[in-house]
Amino acid sequence: MAITLENVGIAVDDLEAAVAFFTDLGLAEIGRDTVSGEWTDTAVGLDGNHAKIAMLQTPDGHGRIELFEYLHPAAIPTQPTLPNEIGMHRVAFSVDDLDAALAIAATHGCHPLRGVANYRDVYLLTYLRGPSGIIVMLAQELQGSEPSDG
Repeated sequence: MAITLENVGIAVDDLEAAVAFFTDLGLAEIGRDTVSGEWTDTAVGLDGNHAKIAMLQTPDGHGRIELFEYLHPAAIPTQPTLPNEIGMHRVAFSVDDLDAALAIAATHGCHPLRGVANYRDVYLLTYLRGPSGIIVMLAQELQGSEPSDG
């Protein structure tokens, strides 16, 4: 059986703010829709499912994020996920300029959880809390480094 990753879906409380954040970081918006009806109830397993969605794609065309804002039933706010919680969700991006990416994130009020770390002189990386509390990892490969096995 062949398998490929289609996308990562993330519920947000403000679709426009989330789309702006990710497109400012360099993702491209490739489609929007408002979905509802029996097919969405069945697929999602949620009666009365009605949501606005936006599909975003990385510039290389391999990574996609589907953002959705529930219109019905009402979205259920949760406490921000901590990095060590089971089921923790985060989305990770490689960037060629971490400082530039962090400057863009800062314009959206998003800052590193603690700071920028150097992983074995291979990557500079950080976690930040994006829109709707999404944990986003940004990593910049250091020049002349070879990723190690851990």
